[in-house]
Amino acid sequence: MHPRNPFAPTMHFNYRFFDFDNSTENGLWWFGGGTDLTPSYLNLDDIRHFHGTYKEVCDKHNPEFYPKFKAWADRYFKIKHRGETRGVGGIFFDDMNDRDPEEIFRFSKDCLDSVVKAYVPIVDKHKDDEFTQKQKDWQQMRRGRYVEFNLVYDRGTTFGLRTGGRVESILMSLPETSRWEYDHKVESGSPEEEILNVFKNPRNWVN
Repeated sequence: MHPRNPFAPTMHFNYRFFDFDNSTENGLWWFGGGTDLTPSYLNLDDIRHFHGTYKEVCDKHNPEFYPKFKAWADRYFKIKHRGETRGVGGIFFDDMNDRDPEEIFRFSKDCLDSVVKAYVPIVDKHKDDEFTQKQKDWQQMRRGRYVEFNLVYDRGTTFGLRTGGRVESILMSLPETSRWEYDHKVESGSPEEEILNVFKNPRNWVN
């Protein structure tokens, strides 16, 4: 989801189950997925609401899930050649088959069912915010980072492109428009520098 307003963050979610021979008894199955937030500007209340929603879901199933999957998201969504993350993370897990599949399914379903609660209030809050062309340009540059991550590092995208998948479906999560500027530098003390520092130094948002 890529809103038009620069103050309404992008959100991505995906939950999946792989079973290679229709059996959960031989280890050839796993669950994976996650939900993450990619703002262009820092709003602490928004990020705490988003992370708090998923911490609540995780804690319902296992108190070890949120810190583990939050840290996993921070690692996974790292744009290594930029030294920054795609956004402010959320939760991410993959290759999960270490417990009863019905238990993992219930957790994954609760995560999926919490997308609206975690995200829609943030969009409702910001969809009509006023913004300048400079702020729109910054959003478009951050969308460029989103594209870089997806095409270079995202496991699902790279796997699909290497194995002859349906290109239109594989690339449908990319933003409609994006922007790059050669050797762009943010202004010292600006809101753009504030959020960039977060991308370069992931932090904990909820206790």
